[in-house]
Amino acid sequence: MNLTRKSLRTTLRQKRRQLSKQQQQRASESLLSSLKKNPTFIKSKTVAVYIANDGEINLSPTIRFLWKSGKHVFLPVLRPDKHNRLWFVHYQPHTTLSLNNFSIPEPTRRGNKVITPWALDLVLLPLVGFDIHGGRLGMGGGFYDRTFAFVQTIPHLRHPKLMGVAHECQRVDKLPTASWDIPLNAIATDQRVYQC
Repeated sequence: MNLTRKSLRTTLRQKRRQLSKQQQQRASESLLSSLKKNPTFIKSKTVAVYIANDGEINLSPTIRFLWKSGKHVFLPVLRPDKHNRLWFVHYQPHTTLSLNNFSIPEPTRRGNKVITPWALDLVLLPLVGFDIHGGRLGMGGGFYDRTFAFVQTIPHLRHPKLMGVAHECQRVDKLPTASWDIPLNAIATDQRVYQC
């Protein structure tokens, strides 16, 4: 696909939105099956997840599995003090969620544990598109790229494993990348886990 990032984003978002409820449900269960075979997923104790939006692959079965396994689960929260950056707030079955500026549910910071991005073991981050080399196309806001820029700028700092999560239909042969794109360690889909 020799398209600009913007047009590619539009095309791939439309693709994932066209999946039926049954296809979405099967994909989220198949994703968990793929993850349960992945050593990084299995050994990680602090895991960042997301609440699915705009046709993203749903992590609900994965989140329930993480809770049952005694893992510490965190959700991204928009930082009010820094432009297009994220905090990660502890997420438990009883955590109250409210809609942020993008109408995505997130926990409030008050009364919940906040973890620094480098203290996470694994980050499951949503993708609009990906290639098998670790190229990632996000929604365009740069939230994850800015939050995890330390992976490239401070190489000696502890790094979480960054695993993109998407439907297999969001894969392209080669993504055009930008200098600020943070590369992924792996990509998990409803069909398999790609090591990058």
